[in-house]
Amino acid sequence: MTDQFTENPPEALTAGDFSAAEEPFRLFAAWLKEAEASEPNDPNAMAVATVDETGLPNVRMVLLKGFDEQGFVFYTNFESRKGREILSAGKAALLFHWKSLRRQVRVRGPVEVVTDAEADAYYASRARGSRIGAWASKQSRPLESRFALEKAVAEYGLKFGIGEIPRPAHWSGFRIVPQVIEFWHDRPFRLHDRIEFTREAPGAAWGKSRLYP
Repeated sequence: MTDQFTENPPEALTAGDFSAAEEPFRLFAAWLKEAEASEPNDPNAMAVATVDETGLPNVRMVLLKGFDEQGFVFYTNFESRKGREILSAGKAALLFHWKSLRRQVRVRGPVEVVTDAEADAYYASRARGSRIGAWASKQSRPLESRFALEKAVAEYGLKFGIGEIPRPAHWSGFRIVPQVIEFWHDRPFRLHDRIEFTREAPGAAWGKSRLYP
C-alpha cells in the first residue's frame, strides 16, 4: 500500500504546536518521519494488543508496513495467537513509542483483512528466506526443538527450489481502522501534552480534544 503522507510529508510539527493539527494522519506522518531520523532501529515498530476468548490481554511487537487514511497495516500468520485473536474479536489496539523523541501514539479500532492483491504484493517484496519461513513456521504453536524448525525450512527450500514461492493461504495482513488516535509528548514535571482524535465510524469527521496528563 502507498503511504501517501510519507511520499510528500508535511513540515514536522514541534512539541509546542502539534495540538494545532486538525486531523491525525498527517500529524502521524510528521512524527514518524522524525522518528525515522532519530530512532536507532525500527522506527515503525509498534505494540499490538489483543484479547483472547476469556478477555485476557496479549501484547507483542510487530512492524508497521503501511498506513494511509484507511488505517495501519501489518502482516502475520493468521493461525498465530494474534491472528486468531484478531479474527475472533475483530478489533485491536496499537502503540508506537519513540524513546528518542519522548513521544507515543496510541491507536484503537476495528480490524479488517487486507485484499489478496495487497498481501501478494507485500509477500513478493520480502526476502526469499522470509517467504520460506512463512511456510515453515507454525507460529505460536509448540516447537519440539530448534532442529525441527531448521528442518522444516530446509524442506520447504527444497520444495520451492529456485522457483517462485507462493503466499501461504494462512499468511496475510490486517488493517487497523482507527476510531481513536492519541498523541502524547513528554513535558517537564510530568505535565505531558495529550491530544486525542476520535470519530464515530470510519470515514466520519474527526473530533479533537486535549486530555489531562
